[in-house]
Amino acid sequence: MPQSPPAIPGMREEEVDTPALLIDLDAFEANLDTMAAKVAAAGVKLRPHAKTHKSAVIAQLQIARGAVGNCVQKMGEAEALAWGGVHNILVSNQVVGASKLARFAALSTLAQMAICVDDLAQVAALEAAGRDAGKRLTVLVEIDVGGRRCGVAPGSEAVALAQAIAASPHLRFGGLQAYHGRAQHFRTLEERRTAIGVTVDDTRRTVDMLRQQGLACEIVGGAGTGTFEIEAESGVFTELQAGSYVFMDADYGRNLDGAGAPVSTFRNALFVLATVMSAPRPGIAVLDAGHKAVAIDSGLPLVWQRPDLRATSLSDEHGKLEFGPETTAPKLGEKLRLVPGHCDPTVERFDWYVGVRQGRVECVWPIAARGAMY
Repeated sequence: MPQSPPAIPGMREEEVDTPALLIDLDAFEANLDTMAAKVAAAGVKLRPHAKTHKSAVIAQLQIARGAVGNCVQKMGEAEALAWGGVHNILVSNQVVGASKLARFAALSTLAQMAICVDDLAQVAALEAAGRDAGKRLTVLVEIDVGGRRCGVAPGSEAVALAQAIAASPHLRFGGLQAYHGRAQHFRTLEERRTAIGVTVDDTRRTVDMLRQQGLACEIVGGAGTGTFEIEAESGVFTELQAGSYVFMDADYGRNLDGAGAPVSTFRNALFVLATVMSAPRPGIAVLDAGHKAVAIDSGLPLVWQRPDLRATSLSDEHGKLEFGPETTAPKLGEKLRLVPGHCDPTVERFDWYVGVRQGRVECVWPIAARGAMY
């Protein structure tokens, strides 16, 4: 059961109940506008990944700035977006199970849907789902371009799978999914360019082989916040699937540009607002936000604009900060913003976004696809 919102519009930020998930609306809108401008200049399409924000409200703001739709990973995410009025959705993942595939086919009535495969058995299952629903379903072949996760090998194996899709009466071949997830967090620009160079070569070769067999790729999708400019300039990718750019997080803040400085294309817009609940001894303050409020798979959170405060450990409901004798100690009841190490799983912990502009709550949005695991 969702909790009641921790804030109401017009409230001051320091009045928001905590832990709460804040969006700095000025930074958030700047991120949306920056990405829209970059994608338009590159002449490619943007299909942002909704696994980051899990919100039809945010998806609609992206679409209003030119995005063709959104990506999702789970059927529950697709349903939350489609029911929220998003009419073009790619499930950029493999989906297994007759009940899930029936839901996918049913959503095709509400939205333009597409899905990925990397195995002939998945093609057969989708053909059965399309036949049962009386629909023709759009299917992409996912190729492994370096992530070593899902995906068939580029080249002949991908072509054989695409041919099986094209030969299926209730399926249509829609193109390629070519996402290199690991490369998003390679720290230097040289490392990212090298990795994505291989991705581009493998993808281009596969597109050319498909074309020789009379199979055109309407979609060649991939890229993320860490590498999207490289894929955009390749001349191969038609759609970019960056997601974290809307919020950013501490881990993406560790990526470096060509000069060795932190990449500053996008601004931190997502924060966990926490309250100092205890100050038991000098040099220590304890927040009311722990593991259940902030994901730490990519490291501990940073304290926004307070480099003198360092998060040193999190337990279930406690976040421990340490600081030196020269630091002004946080006061009991003081509110602090935390920058999560990884925005996607942090969002998953909350029912509501609290949109703040210049210290005032402007909006409260539901995180409609929270918990959408299947």
